[in-house]
Amino acid sequence: MGTRKIKKEIGFSLLEVLVAMLLLAVGVIGASAMQLHAVRTRHESAMLSAAMQMAADMADRIRANAASAPLYLELDYESAREGAPPPPARQCRAAACTSSEMARFDSYQFRQLVHDSLPGGRARICRDGATWAAGRPRWECSGAAGAPLVIKLGWRARNPDGTPAEAAVGEQPPAAVLVLAAVAP
Repeated sequence: MGTRKIKKEIGFSLLEVLVAMLLLAVGVIGASAMQLHAVRTRHESAMLSAAMQMAADMADRIRANAASAPLYLELDYESAREGAPPPPARQCRAAACTSSEMARFDSYQFRQLVHDSLPGGRARICRDGATWAAGRPRWECSGAAGAPLVIKLGWRARNPDGTPAEAAVGEQPPAAVLVLAAVAP
Protein backbone atom coordinates (compact mmCIF):
# COMPACT_ATOMS: atom_id res chain seq x y z
CA MET A 1 0.00 0.00 0.00
CA GLY A 2 2.93 2.34 0.60
CA THR A 3 4.06 1.89 -3.04
CA ARG A 4 0.78 3.18 -4.42
CA LYS A 5 1.05 6.40 -2.45
CA ILE A 6 4.52 7.13 -3.89
CA LYS A 7 3.34 6.65 -7.49
CA LYS A 8 0.45 9.11 -7.03
CA GLU A 9 2.80 11.79 -5.71
CA ILE A 10 5.17 11.35 -8.65
CA GLY A 11 2.27 11.76 -11.07
CA PHE A 12 1.10 14.89 -9.31
CA SER A 13 4.60 16.43 -9.47
CA LEU A 14 4.78 15.74 -13.21
CA LEU A 15 1.47 17.57 -13.71
CA GLU A 16 2.83 20.57 -11.77
CA VAL A 17 5.94 20.61 -13.97
CA LEU A 18 3.85 20.50 -17.16
CA VAL A 19 1.64 23.38 -16.00
CA ALA A 20 4.72 25.40 -15.04
CA MET A 21 6.28 24.71 -18.48
CA LEU A 22 3.07 25.84 -20.20
CA LEU A 23 2.99 29.07 -18.20
CA LEU A 24 6.66 29.68 -18.95
CA ALA A 25 6.10 29.11 -22.68
CA VAL A 26 3.16 31.55 -22.73
CA GLY A 27 5.30 34.12 -20.90
CA VAL A 28 8.20 33.73 -23.35
CA ILE A 29 5.86 34.09 -26.33
CA GLY A 30 4.32 37.23 -24.78
CA ALA A 31 7.74 38.74 -24.09
CA SER A 32 8.84 37.98 -27.66
CA ALA A 33 5.74 39.67 -29.07
CA MET A 34 6.38 42.76 -26.95
CA GLN A 35 10.01 42.87 -28.09
CA LEU A 36 8.96 42.58 -31.75
CA HIS A 37 6.48 45.43 -31.31
CA ALA A 38 9.17 47.57 -29.64
CA VAL A 39 11.60 46.93 -32.52
CA ARG A 40 8.93 47.83 -35.10
CA THR A 41 8.02 51.01 -33.21
CA ARG A 42 11.67 52.04 -32.88
CA HIS A 43 12.21 51.48 -36.61
CA GLU A 44 9.16 53.58 -37.55
CA SER A 45 10.33 56.30 -35.15
CA ALA A 46 13.79 56.32 -36.76
CA MET A 47 12.21 56.53 -40.23
CA LEU A 48 9.99 59.43 -39.15
CA SER A 49 12.96 61.25 -37.64
CA ALA A 50 15.01 60.78 -40.82
CA ALA A 51 12.07 61.93 -42.97
CA MET A 52 11.61 65.09 -40.91
CA GLN A 53 15.34 65.86 -41.16
CA MET A 54 15.17 65.40 -44.95
CA ALA A 55 12.10 67.62 -45.17
CA ALA A 56 13.70 70.32 -42.99
CA ASP A 57 16.85 70.23 -45.13
CA MET A 58 14.79 70.60 -48.30
CA ALA A 59 12.80 73.43 -46.71
CA ASP A 60 16.05 75.27 -46.01
CA ARG A 61 17.14 74.76 -49.63
CA ILE A 62 13.83 76.14 -50.91
CA ARG A 63 14.07 79.17 -48.61
CA ALA A 64 17.65 79.79 -49.75
CA ASN A 65 16.57 79.63 -53.41
CA ALA A 66 13.10 81.21 -53.12
CA ALA A 67 13.39 82.78 -56.60
CA SER A 68 13.09 79.27 -58.09
CA ALA A 69 10.42 77.96 -55.71
CA PRO A 70 8.06 77.08 -58.62
CA LEU A 71 10.66 74.59 -59.91
CA TYR A 72 10.60 72.76 -56.58
CA LEU A 73 6.83 72.38 -56.95
CA GLU A 74 7.43 69.98 -59.85
CA LEU A 75 8.74 67.34 -57.44
CA ASP A 76 6.44 64.30 -57.18
CA TYR A 77 8.62 61.24 -56.82
CA GLU A 78 7.83 57.62 -55.96
CA SER A 79 10.92 55.42 -55.73
CA ALA A 80 9.05 52.11 -56.03
CA ARG A 81 7.56 53.22 -59.35
CA GLU A 82 10.36 55.36 -60.80
CA GLY A 83 13.52 53.76 -59.41
CA ALA A 84 16.70 55.73 -58.83
CA PRO A 85 16.43 59.30 -60.08
CA PRO A 86 18.54 60.26 -63.10
CA PRO A 87 21.21 62.89 -62.36
CA PRO A 88 20.57 66.41 -63.63
CA ALA A 89 22.37 67.77 -66.66
CA ARG A 90 24.56 69.94 -64.44
CA GLN A 91 26.07 69.06 -61.06
CA CYS A 92 26.12 72.12 -58.82
CA ARG A 93 28.69 71.05 -56.26
CA ALA A 94 31.77 73.05 -57.19
CA ALA A 95 30.52 74.87 -60.29
CA ALA A 96 28.57 78.09 -60.16
CA CYS A 97 24.95 77.44 -61.10
CA THR A 98 21.95 79.54 -61.94
CA SER A 99 19.02 79.60 -59.57
CA SER A 100 17.01 77.18 -61.72
CA GLU A 101 19.96 74.77 -62.10
CA MET A 102 20.38 74.80 -58.33
CA ALA A 103 16.66 74.03 -57.86
CA ARG A 104 16.93 71.05 -60.22
CA PHE A 105 20.07 69.82 -58.47
CA ASP A 106 18.45 70.20 -55.04
CA SER A 107 15.43 68.24 -56.28
CA TYR A 108 17.70 65.50 -57.63
CA GLN A 109 19.58 65.22 -54.33
CA PHE A 110 16.31 65.11 -52.40
CA ARG A 111 14.89 62.36 -54.63
CA GLN A 112 18.14 60.40 -54.31
CA LEU A 113 18.01 60.70 -50.52
CA VAL A 114 14.37 59.52 -50.46
CA HIS A 115 15.29 56.60 -52.72
CA ASP A 116 18.27 55.59 -50.55
CA SER A 117 16.78 56.20 -47.08
CA LEU A 118 13.09 55.28 -47.18
CA PRO A 119 11.80 51.85 -48.28
CA GLY A 120 9.37 52.46 -51.14
CA GLY A 121 9.81 56.18 -50.43
CA ARG A 122 7.62 58.87 -51.90
CA ALA A 123 8.11 62.64 -51.84
CA ARG A 124 5.93 65.48 -53.03
CA ILE A 125 6.37 69.24 -52.85
CA CYS A 126 3.29 71.30 -53.66
CA ARG A 127 0.95 74.07 -52.59
CA ASP A 128 -1.79 72.66 -50.42
CA GLY A 129 -4.39 74.33 -48.26
CA ALA A 130 -5.99 71.05 -47.09
CA THR A 131 -3.16 68.70 -46.21
CA TRP A 132 -5.35 66.50 -43.98
CA ALA A 133 -8.48 64.50 -44.77
CA ALA A 134 -10.34 62.31 -42.27
CA GLY A 135 -7.61 62.80 -39.68
CA ARG A 136 -4.79 61.60 -41.96
CA PRO A 137 -2.42 63.45 -44.27
CA ARG A 138 -3.08 63.00 -47.98
CA TRP A 139 -0.96 63.06 -51.14
CA GLU A 140 -3.29 65.22 -53.23
CA CYS A 141 -2.55 68.93 -53.37
CA SER A 142 -5.01 71.78 -53.85
CA GLY A 143 -2.47 73.85 -55.82
CA ALA A 144 -4.16 77.11 -54.79
CA ALA A 145 -1.98 80.18 -55.34
CA GLY A 146 -2.24 81.40 -51.73
CA ALA A 147 -1.82 77.97 -50.15
CA PRO A 148 1.37 77.24 -48.21
CA LEU A 149 4.16 75.25 -49.75
CA VAL A 150 4.15 71.73 -48.29
CA ILE A 151 6.74 68.92 -48.28
CA LYS A 152 5.16 65.46 -47.97
CA LEU A 153 7.16 62.29 -47.37
CA GLY A 154 6.07 58.69 -46.99
CA TRP A 155 7.30 55.11 -47.24
CA ARG A 156 6.02 51.56 -47.03
CA ALA A 157 4.99 51.58 -43.38
CA ARG A 158 3.37 48.84 -41.31
CA ASN A 159 0.63 48.85 -38.69
CA PRO A 160 1.50 47.43 -35.25
CA ASP A 161 -0.04 44.10 -36.28
CA GLY A 162 2.32 43.89 -39.29
CA THR A 163 -0.22 44.68 -42.02
CA PRO A 164 0.59 47.45 -44.54
CA ALA A 165 -0.66 50.89 -43.47
CA GLU A 166 -2.88 52.11 -46.28
CA ALA A 167 -5.42 54.85 -46.77
CA ALA A 168 -8.95 54.14 -47.96
CA VAL A 169 -7.88 54.56 -51.60
CA GLY A 170 -5.33 51.75 -51.32
CA GLU A 171 -2.15 53.79 -51.05
CA GLN A 172 0.03 54.65 -48.10
CA PRO A 173 -0.61 58.11 -46.69
CA PRO A 174 2.30 60.51 -46.12
CA ALA A 175 4.05 59.84 -42.84
CA ALA A 176 5.72 63.24 -42.52
CA VAL A 177 4.33 66.60 -43.63
CA LEU A 178 6.23 69.86 -43.28
CA VAL A 179 4.41 73.13 -44.06
CA LEU A 180 6.46 76.12 -45.22
CA ALA A 181 4.29 79.20 -44.91
CA ALA A 182 7.11 81.69 -45.48
CA VAL A 183 8.00 80.91 -49.11
CA ALA A 184 6.31 83.52 -51.32
CA PRO A 185 6.43 82.55 -55.04
